[in-house]
Amino acid sequence: MKRKSYRIKKAGSLGNLKLVEEDFPKPTSYEVTIEVKAIGLNFADLFAIQGLYSATPKGSFVPGLEYSGVIINKGTDVTDFELNDKIMGVIGFGAYTTFLNIDHQYVQKLPDEWTFEEGAAFTVQSLTAYYALIELGNIKTNDTVLVHSAAGGVGIYANRIAKKFSAYTIGSVGSNMKVGFLKEEGYNEVIVRDKNFKEKLKKSLDGKNLNIVLESIGGKIFQDSFDLLSPKGRIIIYGGAQFMSHQSRPNYPKLLYQLLTRPRVEPLSLSDTNRSIMGFNLIYLWDKPEEMKRMLTNILNFNLNKPFVGNTFTFDKLLDALKLFQSGKTIGKVVVVI
Repeated sequence: MKRKSYRIKKAGSLGNLKLVEEDFPKPTSYEVTIEVKAIGLNFADLFAIQGLYSATPKGSFVPGLEYSGVIINKGTDVTDFELNDKIMGVIGFGAYTTFLNIDHQYVQKLPDEWTFEEGAAFTVQSLTAYYALIELGNIKTNDTVLVHSAAGGVGIYANRIAKKFSAYTIGSVGSNMKVGFLKEEGYNEVIVRDKNFKEKLKKSLDGKNLNIVLESIGGKIFQDSFDLLSPKGRIIIYGGAQFMSHQSRPNYPKLLYQLLTRPRVEPLSLSDTNRSIMGFNLIYLWDKPEEMKRMLTNILNFNLNKPFVGNTFTFDKLLDALKLFQSGKTIGKVVVVI
């Protein structure tokens, strides 16, 4: 059996990503074979392709963490899925392909009313938002929550989950064009980031405690958010959008400058002010599929709205999809359909 995959032999540039035809093996006894129907793009994909992601496989690899599709074959030890089941799932790289084999523990049945595109837009974003707010953030009823990159997939789900706790939510974005969408999504306040961000945040808080910050911007925005964090407040770092290049290759001089000028926090100041800084990378939950499935079940039980898919591309236009995604001009999820 053959499959088509976008494979990169050496990380460092989008230009190194090539569409190839390759042999495809049968599943092992505990695997299912998925005919991939849709692929969800994530910042981790771009960081891996450009060689900036610590979890990137060594040597040649197929990028991609998130997909949906149909089970067309399964191993002898798989009993909880049947052929032709529609599923969504995650993989520790390897989703940019037409077929894949995956341990059945990492897939979940697609809700009946969802499209494949919606399924490919759900798992990574919702798990990231849930883990940040609930597992680490310990969100409480009526908390005030600031979410950076609020119009992305994580930001949308963070607001939806926070609203289940009657939270007062403030979203930050880099463009005025995203403000109306976030207001419709139910954010109480939306801030367009600029040099006056700190003053805007103070005004949005209007005397409220800032309990939780979901941070993905870094630099001065991180520092301003930390400065206004209330006692017992938590900053949870879930991404590093500040390091994303808008070109095919990383901008190494800019990266070096950002590293040298990044904010420093004195550890003892955290205990003095009773504040916390936490961070996580969802891929390090890869060896805990039971925990991921528990969290996904909890998220689905919230009965949230379907994932928001902002842009779709065909498989042959995957590179165009990545370039749009890295531009920062998208809202919601960018999905590639096969």
